[in-house]
Amino acid sequence: MSPALGALRRISRDRPAPRVPGEHCDLCAQPVQEEHGHVVHLEGRALMCACRPCYLLFASDADQRYRAVPDRYLRFPDVSADGPAFDALDIPVGLAFLFHNSVQERLVAFYPSPAGATESELPLEAWNGVLAAHPSLATLRPDVEALLVRRAAPGAAHEGSCHLVPIDVCYELVGTLRRGWRGFDGGSEARAAIAEFFATVDRRSVDG
Repeated sequence: MSPALGALRRISRDRPAPRVPGEHCDLCAQPVQEEHGHVVHLEGRALMCACRPCYLLFASDADQRYRAVPDRYLRFPDVSADGPAFDALDIPVGLAFLFHNSVQERLVAFYPSPAGATESELPLEAWNGVLAAHPSLATLRPDVEALLVRRAAPGAAHEGSCHLVPIDVCYELVGTLRRGWRGFDGGSEARAAIAEFFATVDRRSVDG
């Protein structure tokens, strides 16, 4: 056998198995189903796809680099997102999600935009005022759950609402709106996507 042929055979033998098409676990590279869990890489602020075994490794609240995103949806029917407590948050648009960043040790707020998730400076005193008015919102789990706030503009067809949702669905909405954004306010496609998204969130939610 020639040296070249022997080298080719060794390369072929040592080559890893072809990657199966579709999504894979970002932690162990195993294939995952279309519906799968996510974990948050806390320092990198990255959402990562996770197979079920890897997801369960990080499902506790222990101090780890990764934290599993729970599948919890709550609505707060007694909380008015259009009230004065939320006015003080100074969020420039009618839709935002708020979560506690444990690395920065503060609450942060983001809203969808054509550029993706855009951060809004959040006055801590104002948030403390919201919690004082609505103590039920304190159930928010750091890093992995968000308070989804939708405020109603004058004449809007919907009322203001507050939901607790998994953090990954917020970024899913951001991605959907970014792809379909048209004009200054997002256009009819974005408005339809928002309406469908909130209908799904409300259907999955129980009262908090």
